Amino acid sequence: MAKVEIYTTPFCPYCWRAKRLLQRKGVAFTEIDLWHEPDRRAEMLARAEGRHTVPQIFIDGAAIGGCDELRALEAAGELDALLAGTGPAQERSA
Repeated sequence: MAKVEIYTTPFCPYCWRAKRLLQRKGVAFTEIDLWHEPDRRAEMLARAEGRHTVPQIFIDGAAIGGCDELRALEAAGELDALLAGTGPAQERSA
């Protein structure tokens, strides 16, 4: 299974939707709550190539984007391969 990390804030409905999708799929993920760890926002900005909105989702270190991008991957049938570690995650970080 791929390593999934998600930067969130507690009041963000898109964060909740993204986490709910991952939970429904049985995916373990590391949540970085920027409300409780505001010093990690700079880390997120660097990893997400300047994207400043939450959530920011990373699969095996590759920037996926936010909730809309995660849901688009699911709709296109590509998310399961990425989560299994067999998808083109490295291409997404380019």
